[in-house]
Amino acid sequence: MTPAFYLGCPVWAHAPWRGAFFTAEARREEFLPQYASVFHTAEGNTTFYGLPSVETVARWAAEAPAHFRFCFKFPRAISHDDQLVGAETETRRFFERLAPLADRCGPFFLQLHESFGASRGEVLRQFLAELPRDFSCAVEVRNADFFDGAAKEHALDAMLGELGVNRVNFDTRGLFAAKAKDAATLDAQRRKPRVPARATATGSQPFVRFVGDPEIANNDAALAAWAVVVARWIAEGRTPYFFTHHPDDTGAPALGRGFRLCCTHWRPRCRHRPRGRAKCGQCR
Repeated sequence: MTPAFYLGCPVWAHAPWRGAFFTAEARREEFLPQYASVFHTAEGNTTFYGLPSVETVARWAAEAPAHFRFCFKFPRAISHDDQLVGAETETRRFFERLAPLADRCGPFFLQLHESFGASRGEVLRQFLAELPRDFSCAVEVRNADFFDGAAKEHALDAMLGELGVNRVNFDTRGLFAAKAKDAATLDAQRRKPRVPARATATGSQPFVRFVGDPEIANNDAALAAWAVVVARWIAEGRTPYFFTHHPDDTGAPALGRGFRLCCTHWRPRCRHRPRGRAKCGQCR
């Protein structure tokens, strides 16, 4: 069965999770199966730095269950070095290398360089229009143009909607509100973009990257608010993807569990049920 939404972390193989999320004796080849027994998806950020080997892709295909979805990130050679121009060969290689996992791929994740602004909108349109139609895609923008709440942002959202491409909603408010002074948090605050949070759905698979406060309990209110948004998207017939990030990834599974708990407790009012009736045949 297709889940109502997909929940995951930025990685699925993280050695410090041994004894907390993984079993204490977990071997590396057991990381993905153990991870996939709890979460439905994971970001594939390693592909940003280079293509995996043919053997690695085959191993992932063997280890991941049928219900699992990888959301692989476009290589930086395409998104940052070439900035989508003249990247046809690299793009073709990217999809060809991951083809053995085609039936277990969620939206491919295109993170644009912060210098990629609204003046390059047609470059983005052309690149997206030429992608293989049997894969879905999500785009993360970081340039201030796309957060103006006006013409430039509206044009981006309209273009993505027209192409059926999802917009990545990157929420870093928890990270930047954190008072922690540990090295991991300070490094994350230095590297992550401080962009306005959005809850925008332009395609059938809304995509959220939530970067939380390192103190897990401090994220409860924010996760509860996102649970309401995700519930609304599901009611609209969409299948959201939600990823929980932690400064050094150690607490990412705990944030994911917290979000799942919020979703379990959230019960949106049934739009079919007449006032005063206890149950709805369509939504029970």
